[in-house]
Amino acid sequence: MRLLFVCLGNICRSPAAENIMNHLIQEAGLEGQITCDSAGTAGYHTGAAPDRRMAIAAQKQGITLEGRARQFQPEDLAKFDLVLAMDEDNYRDILRSVGLTTSHPKVKMMCSYAQNHPDREVPDPYYGGSQGFDYVIELLMDACQGLLQEIKTEIPEIS
Repeated sequence: MRLLFVCLGNICRSPAAENIMNHLIQEAGLEGQITCDSAGTAGYHTGAAPDRRMAIAAQKQGITLEGRARQFQPEDLAKFDLVLAMDEDNYRDILRSVGLTTSHPKVKMMCSYAQNHPDREVPDPYYGGSQGFDYVIELLMDACQGLLQEIKTEIPEIS
């Protein structure tokens, strides 16, 4: 199972989701069965490390953010089993980049997997304070746990 997490610049939300999911996969002993990557719909930060404020928020939960920003490519839709958008704009940009306007069965909203948060979108904390980054980590932890639970339910050989 190959997962791709997508936000705007690929330095805050999507690398956080990728690394949280990798942490949960490792805890569950599922390395090699589920792989993760992240990308941004815009190429503003290509090659950049995750935002240090997001890295600090993640470290508070024992998670180290790794990776380098890259831009979403149309061929990513074929390469990944599930593409998880952080917000509606990202969702639309992903679809537009592959010539679609309504939906695709592989493209989902990240918050649709959250079990304890009512949010429909993962807010972009970039222009806010540390509380916003902490909240995004908390929300993504919830959504990634729900996503992993669903994957284990849908694909019995993984559980």
